[in-house]
Amino acid sequence: MDLQERLKRLTPEQQQKLSAKLAAAQAGKSNAVTMDFTLFFFAANGRDTEGDPYGLLMDAARFGDRAGFKAIWTPERHFGDFGGLYPNPTVLAAALAMTTKNMQLRAGSLVLPLHHPVRVAEDWAVIDNLSRGRAAVSFATGWHRHDYVINPSAFAERNAVMFRHIDTVRRLWAGESVTLPGVDGETTQVATLPRPVQASLPMWITATSPTTWERAGAVGANILTALIATEPAQLADLIKGYRKARAQNGHDPRKGIVSLMLHTYIDDDRDSVRALVRDPMKQYLARYLDQFRQMGALNGADRDEETLLEFAFERYFRERSLMGTPADGAAMVQRLKGYGVDEIACLLDFGLPNDTVLAGLPRLDALRARFSADRQAAALV
Repeated sequence: MDLQERLKRLTPEQQQKLSAKLAAAQAGKSNAVTMDFTLFFFAANGRDTEGDPYGLLMDAARFGDRAGFKAIWTPERHFGDFGGLYPNPTVLAAALAMTTKNMQLRAGSLVLPLHHPVRVAEDWAVIDNLSRGRAAVSFATGWHRHDYVINPSAFAERNAVMFRHIDTVRRLWAGESVTLPGVDGETTQVATLPRPVQASLPMWITATSPTTWERAGAVGANILTALIATEPAQLADLIKGYRKARAQNGHDPRKGIVSLMLHTYIDDDRDSVRALVRDPMKQYLARYLDQFRQMGALNGADRDEETLLEFAFERYFRERSLMGTPADGAAMVQRLKGYGVDEIACLLDFGLPNDTVLAGLPRLDALRARFSADRQAAALV
């Protein structure tokens, strides 16, 4: 029996009690906390294509789709081990559209200045049709100079290019004709096909700097972020600034979604989890740092890398991840909700064996269910 049917069958006395509970919740007297959970992929083993490199993605997607996870994210990265399995989230979203029925399919992220906005609107309209209205995208500027061999002229002004392209994608998605540069200096009006299922494309902006957070709010986009260049305690201020920018630009400040990526693994014993994830996580962080070495941004850091990685691992494990026991996970959810986070994007593929990740998904799902809005609503009945 679904929730609506249960509500219809309440006696007048039960309805009165429910109304009182709902009123107490609205008055801030209820301590119920809800949080959405999504699945996030960003493997650091770009050269490891033996066996089935996308098997974990597909198996986890099928599990998440059945269980009730809200969405699944795949990124765009180029030319390096870190994220190298994911050069095109559009292709993977098309595959996921064929293997899922419920979850939203999100690019997390699509580096918009590398692409023509017409192709983005066309490609994701195809995804929207294949998935029957489940397409969504987080747009990013990218930061690695090497990536911009795809479109070198956009690198210097990549932030401005991203926001211009966002406006164009939105207009094309809505069915407008847009005037764009054509051949021999002429301009051409285009309106893209196929028409998408959704009237508007659900849109995130991947943000770390306060300026990007506020500009995302100004254009009415959601936020995808991570605790990389941000301290956990700074989240509350960033979210307040984001919601203020939404309100100042005519967008409902309550409707913007803040999605936070966290490395995730849940089991019953904290020490066992720490021992299990330590080496994979340190290797993952090492490959993350390799990106900066390619750009000459870590001169001298190699001298004490092991100490640096051990410090980084302990910091992530204690303060910046969803790794530990169910009680640890619940405490993190409560803390993040207090900062104003709406969703946790659970990064799964940071180096654990596939079978281990898949075996842990039911425990993660139990944590998800504990904070689901449906469960909180049913508890009031």
